[in-house]
Amino acid sequence: MIQVTRKDAKESLENLLRRFTRKVQQAGIMTVAKQNQYFDKPTSKRDRREKAIIRRERKAIKMKKMKLGQK
Repeated sequence: MIQVTRKDAKESLENLLRRFTRKVQQAGIMTVAKQNQYFDKPTSKRDRREKAIIRRERKAIKMKKMKLGQK
């Protein structure tokens, strides 16, 4: 858990909040929370990975053809 304390009694609330949000972003807490916001079935995760692999392969083939001057 991230805790932020005031450096001195005169530190403003805005500065304190800014330091807190910076620490939260650096720790990556928000990205993990957003990923776990909705349940995703393991089968759909696998399907999404497979489709991503196919997209990368098709893009590589397309780029190779472009470099060779083919259509």
